[in-house]
Amino acid sequence: MSAHAHPHAGHRHDGDRDLRAGDRRALRIALAITVTFLLVEAIGGFLSGSLALLADAGHMATDALGLGLALFAARLAEREPTPGKSYGHRRAEVLAALGNGVLLGAVALQVAFEAVGRLGAPHPVAGPLMLGVAAAGLVANLAAAAVLARVGSRGLNVRAALLHVLGDALGSVGAILAAVAILWLGWLWADPAVAIAIVLLILVSAVRLVRESLDVLMEGTPPHVDVDALLAAIRAVPGVLDVHDLHVWTLTSGYHALSAHVDVSPGADLHAVLHILSDLAQQRFAIAHTTFQLEHAEPLLQIDGIAR
Repeated sequence: MSAHAHPHAGHRHDGDRDLRAGDRRALRIALAITVTFLLVEAIGGFLSGSLALLADAGHMATDALGLGLALFAARLAEREPTPGKSYGHRRAEVLAALGNGVLLGAVALQVAFEAVGRLGAPHPVAGPLMLGVAAAGLVANLAAAAVLARVGSRGLNVRAALLHVLGDALGSVGAILAAVAILWLGWLWADPAVAIAIVLLILVSAVRLVRESLDVLMEGTPPHVDVDALLAAIRAVPGVLDVHDLHVWTLTSGYHALSAHVDVSPGADLHAVLHILSDLAQQRFAIAHTTFQLEHAEPLLQIDGIAR
């Protein structure tokens, strides 16, 4: 005898929709701020001759594209499942994050190439203009980070956007320091040096994004789930004899799934065991989508007083 369960809670989906709406509002505000100061930094970098400002503008350009992809993917993720896509379009967010990470890396390498060339032959830089633009960029990045931080770090794309904006803020700090060094000490090499530091920030974010996105696409076990602890918890449920064919994966950021075959003792209440298992997965391991197949173990055959 066996039983299957696909437990869902309707109120969780309503809450998820509210969270997604909040994410989209934050992403739209951050996108508007980012695009505005992307133009300011690009123009300021061109007029001042600062590679650090242009590098930060490049970073902000990838952020703007990433935010746009995130908004598009969030809209796709809300579409209802279809016979051809039983999970809907949830993976669109992960694909957007992956594309964002690859683009970040490409921009970083291009800026690094130019910065290395300038270290050997520093270009003149208009320090006062560079300082003013960098300070304005810092204020803008901190404002965008505050907006994104209010919705937390539930999804890969919101987390990606927050990481990028914070990276831009650090880049603006570096540009301010480089401008001060140029104005007070005449260190023209500070500009390409800071540009290289910004490139390193971009690469760290890019590698993290690509790694996390690929892990989701490869259906790796979510980082917060200890499989050994999960197995032990399932086996500790009254009536459970053993568990096998256990799989845990991530459908999209913040939405995890589990499937398993569970052997239960003869006479155990399958529905009661299913209820306990689904609550265990959600409450202790934050796994919202669970599929358990429960099977009664065959009783031992007694022949001549010997268990066979």
